[in-house]
Amino acid sequence: MNFLTGITNLTNWTGNVIMPTLAALFFALGVLRFAHGQAHTYTPWAGFLCLMVSGVLRGIEKFASQAAWNNPDLIWITLRGLVDWTCNVFLPVYAVLQLIQGLMQYSGIGHRVYAGGAWMRHFAAAALCLSLSGLLRLAEWFISKGLGGIS
Repeated sequence: MNFLTGITNLTNWTGNVIMPTLAALFFALGVLRFAHGQAHTYTPWAGFLCLMVSGVLRGIEKFASQAAWNNPDLIWITLRGLVDWTCNVFLPVYAVLQLIQGLMQYSGIGHRVYAGGAWMRHFAAAALCLSLSGLLRLAEWFISKGLGGIS
């Protein structure tokens, strides 16, 4: 066994075994503190953070496993997959959430409506998210059409 294999096994064990176990303990502690009237503590957030560590590790493993370990383009393929997923999956979903939040603020749910309110920022953020996603799709289309050369 070499050092790299040991570090990889330690990272997998910590992210996939220890962190979800700690998350369960933090959630149980949060329930116990809630039952005793101390609901203002941050223990549930600590549980979510532990689960996020595990999820981030799984995501990195997924993006990095798209090519062989000795492929010189491994980092490029990983970054391309991350950018593709972010712009084609995350940004449109975030745009819908921004539209919903903007509509709720524009309709006055929980707030007063006035010119220059935060609802315009939410609509602008949704438009920017969809524009960035569309520009990436357009760039992907041009790149896929340009692989054959100029005809």
